[in-house]
Amino acid sequence: MAATAKSEQTRRLLIDTALRLFASQGYEKTTMRAIALEADVSVGNAYYYFRSKDDLIHELYRSLQDEHRSLALPQIREGHNLGENLLAIFSSGLTTMEPYHAFGVHFLRDAMAPHRRDDAAVGRGKSIAMFRQAVASARPQPPVALRSDLPELLWLMHMGITFFWVYDRSPGQRRSHRLAANLAPLMAKLVILSRLPVVRSILEDVVHLLRGVRRDG
Repeated sequence: MAATAKSEQTRRLLIDTALRLFASQGYEKTTMRAIALEADVSVGNAYYYFRSKDDLIHELYRSLQDEHRSLALPQIREGHNLGENLLAIFSSGLTTMEPYHAFGVHFLRDAMAPHRRDDAAVGRGKSIAMFRQAVASARPQPPVALRSDLPELLWLMHMGITFFWVYDRSPGQRRSHRLAANLAPLMAKLVILSRLPVVRSILEDVVHLLRGVRRDG
């Protein structure tokens, strides 16, 4: 138990030290040796925990995803409308990432890296499950025809907001927060309006497109 606690403490120390150096020196100029020296950890020990700077960024991104779910899930409540549940997820995601905006581009690069594909699939599955809970607990319920595919569509919207946030240079990324606040109720209205034939036809086309991409993948 003590060894496990010490190991986790060392991992956390290396991550915190790396973040500090990335912020002060820049990502490209910071080396694993510099991180190890600053953390007062041997270089060999640093490489034991993390094979590269990219691994440090990956660990941070993964931990932020977990933190986002921990923050969002208690806010998804039975009886809330879908817009309220979506806003809870979108807003808590932005809040979680806010201190690390300088590393946003590296988060994207990590998420798209081919060798991270399995980890990305796990993270995507957990995130989609969060949206599935948002849909299942919403009142009124979305139409049955959309219910199974809707969580993945909402996750794609969430990723779009995240992509916007990465390149948002407004103070405190205000534009990203405004985008999330406007998209959440808008999407909820579209889902309810999908009971109307013309809206349902458009959303069904989107669902078919999603299914085709999923099948081809």
